[in-house]
Amino acid sequence: MSADAPKGSLKQPAADAGAGFPRAARLLKHSDFERVYKQGRRHFSSHMTVFYLRPAEGASPERSARVGFTVGRVLGGAVERNRIKRRLREAVRQRRSVLQGPVDVVINPKKSVLTLEFSVVLEEVGRALEVIAKKLTEVKK
Repeated sequence: MSADAPKGSLKQPAADAGAGFPRAARLLKHSDFERVYKQGRRHFSSHMTVFYLRPAEGASPERSARVGFTVGRVLGGAVERNRIKRRLREAVRQRRSVLQGPVDVVINPKKSVLTLEFSVVLEEVGRALEVIAKKLTEVKK
């Protein structure tokens, strides 16, 4: 007996084709996280804290926004932490077009993100990214 999936079931819908979350859009290095925490600003919301920092003037302006997540052990076991990261990653993937230009963002969720309706998570991430984009354009002027 074969456990293979039926042909064609692994394809992505056409609408999601260009809406991925590529490696270039992720914050990956520990030093980058530390820099955002120490030099960046904060935005607080009811279910998460979002840290953000515009890179130094030497950074290329065509570089896209990078987003990272910190989900510590205090939020639960590996299964719960990974579920929180998956939910946040999908919310950012859908809303990251709001951020224009180079900015590094770190999202630090609270445990409540695990039990929230996804639409609430999506709305809160979108609102936080909009606030960050607005603050960055104000500073630029």
